Amino acid sequence: MYEFFIARRLYGNPESTERVSRPAVLIAMTGIAVGLTVMIIAVAIVVGFKQQVRSKIVGVGADIRLSNLEDTRSFETFPVATSDSLLSVLRADPQIGYVQRYTTKPGIVKTDEAFQGVILKGVGQEYDISFLRQHLQEGEMPAFTDTIASNAVLISRTLADKLRLHTGDRIYTYFFTDEVRARRLTVKGIYQTHLAEYDNAFLITDIYTVNRLYGWAPEQASGLELQVRDERQLPAVTERLAVQFNRVTDRYGQSYLVRNVEQLHPQLFEWLRFLDTNVWVILVLMLGVAGFTMISGLLILILERTRLIGLLKALGACNASIRRIFLWFSAFLIGKGMFW
Repeated sequence: MYEFFIARRLYGNPESTERVSRPAVLIAMTGIAVGLTVMIIAVAIVVGFKQQVRSKIVGVGADIRLSNLEDTRSFETFPVATSDSLLSVLRADPQIGYVQRYTTKPGIVKTDEAFQGVILKGVGQEYDISFLRQHLQEGEMPAFTDTIASNAVLISRTLADKLRLHTGDRIYTYFFTDEVRARRLTVKGIYQTHLAEYDNAFLITDIYTVNRLYGWAPEQASGLELQVRDERQLPAVTERLAVQFNRVTDRYGQSYLVRNVEQLHPQLFEWLRFLDTNVWVILVLMLGVAGFTMISGLLILILERTRLIGLLKALGACNASIRRIFLWFSAFLIGKGMFW
C-alpha cells in the first residue's frame, strides 16, 4: 500500500514541508484541536446543566407522583389512602427505590413586618432528607413524624430574606378551609435549592401537622412520591403504574392518578430539550470551521506538491492513488489535531 507509505514519509519529514504549506498545516491542526475542544466543552456544559436542573427538580419532589385525580382541577389537594398495604406493594417493586408520603396545604405566613403566601408541605419519617440536608445553609433538620406535631419548619433562604427570619424565630401561619386556622411554627433550618418556583413557596414540616389542618384520617395524604432506581426506565415504570393505579378508587371513594416529573413540569423539560438544539448548532458550526481550515491547508499542500504529483503520474500512478495519498496525509493531521 504505497499511498500510505508516501503519505507517512511526507508527514514524518518536517523538512519536506514548504514554507507556505507548513503554517497552513499548523493552522489546520489548530483549527481541528480548537473545534473539538469547543464541541466537548459545549456538550459537557449543556449535559451537566440539564442533569443538575433535573436532579434538583427530582430532589424537591420525586420521579413519580401518585396523587388524587382531582388535584389536576384545583389548587387545593385532595386526599388518597396511603395504607401500609399500598406502601408495601410499591416498595416491593424492584424498579422503585423509595416511597414517601406528603401532604401540602396553601396558606399565609405573617410576621410583624410582612406577610407571604406559601405552601406548607408535610412529610413523614420515611422522607428522604438527603437533598434538603445537602442544601441546608443554616440551622438543623427537624424530626419529621406522622404521630405528633413537631411545630418545627424548614424555610427557604428566599422566604427568610423576604420575611426577615432567622433560625429560632417563631412564625404565625394561617390556613383557610371552612374557617381560618392558625399554627405557630418555629424555624429550625434554612435551605436554598436555587429553584425559584420551590424556594418562593414551600415550607417543610411534619405530615401530622398538615393532615390535622385538613382533618384527614392518619392513613390519608395528598399523595406518594416515588423514586425510580434507573431514570432511563422512568417512562416504562410510569406507564406500568398508570395501568395499575389510574382511576382506581380507594376505600374513601377517591381516585388515584400517576404522573412523572416530566408530566408535572412539561414546560421546564421542554426548555431543557430545546437546549439540545443549541448544542447541535455549535457542533455544526465548529465542524464547518474545522473542515474549512482542514480543506484550505490540504489545498495549499496539494498546490505545493505539483512536482510530486507530476512525478507520480509519470511513473504510472492513477488519480485515485494520488487522492488516497493526500487523504492519508489529512488523516494524520486530523488525528494529531484531535489528540491535542
